[in-house]
Amino acid sequence: MASEDGEVVRNKQVIFRDFVSGFPKETDMEVRESTTKLRLPEGSSGLLVKNLYLSCDPYMRTRMAKLDVPGYVDSFKPGSPITGYGVARVLESGHPNFKKGDLLWGFTGWEECSIITAPETCFKIEHTDVPLSYYTGLLGMPGMTAYAGFFEVCSPKKGETVFISAASGAVGQLVGQFAKLFGCYVVGSAGSKEKVDLLKNKFRFDDAFNYKEEPDLDAALKRCLPEGIDIYFENVGGKMLDAVLLNMKLHGRIAVCGMISQYNLEQPEGVHNLMNLVLKRIRMEGFLVFDYYHLYPKFLEMVLPQIKEGKIVYVEDTAKGFESAPAALIGLFSGRNVGKQVVAVSHE
Repeated sequence: MASEDGEVVRNKQVIFRDFVSGFPKETDMEVRESTTKLRLPEGSSGLLVKNLYLSCDPYMRTRMAKLDVPGYVDSFKPGSPITGYGVARVLESGHPNFKKGDLLWGFTGWEECSIITAPETCFKIEHTDVPLSYYTGLLGMPGMTAYAGFFEVCSPKKGETVFISAASGAVGQLVGQFAKLFGCYVVGSAGSKEKVDLLKNKFRFDDAFNYKEEPDLDAALKRCLPEGIDIYFENVGGKMLDAVLLNMKLHGRIAVCGMISQYNLEQPEGVHNLMNLVLKRIRMEGFLVFDYYHLYPKFLEMVLPQIKEGKIVYVEDTAKGFESAPAALIGLFSGRNVGKQVVAVSHE
């Protein structure tokens, strides 16, 4: 597709308009058609790629605000394409680790073709006997997040009780399955009857509840986990975290992966039951997946056989085309998606 003289082609893009406060809207993004040269700049060590799948992830809401957090990703740039995880094919490479035709997953632009300036942050896709879209989820950043948060941060022991909030999402559905395969008792919360049924029937959770139908979250947790919680995988924050703190066991562990209930609030909610951390000697630790990417080969070694043996299943919610991308991303914050939200932008 790349030509010697750098053919100029159409390049559809999803542009971030301006910083957002409160609940984001589709109109905070705009699908625009521009053009691009199918050629790397002279002397570039980057990659020119054609994007195939784009990943919609809750952390992207934090990048819609002005950020100044050392060691975290940057804010989106107003007037430029949204950036995030995706799956792409290499059209031209200036980097020794990649050649034309390779498939990869990593940080890319929400556009038809992108130049990746830091190829060392991307992973070459070696296993193509699974759906390529899995590299936006199960075999990509969310899969690594589930693996690192559960095994590295929580140090589980067989027979322990595990509770997961936002349990049917890209990360939660995997934490639950990893915990079950490890020999734990697993309970999840989600926001609809359909999602609760998925947790119990497809992902084989021991129990699950719809938090929207529970007037008292503390009572719901006591009903599902009468002995208390050894491990809480935190995706939600707010009232759920407060209720969980009342139900943690002695020496319990909380892996803080995200707090989706707080992302769109002008004023974040306070947490009232933190004294339980002291009284019950609970360890609560936040983590970012970037710190664990060195374990990716070890993760694949564990998870690829489990997929092939049918021990791990994965549910995706696929939107098609750039026009549907803004709605797909915004839908995460009202729980519209069922499973991992992905946008298919090119079919190969």
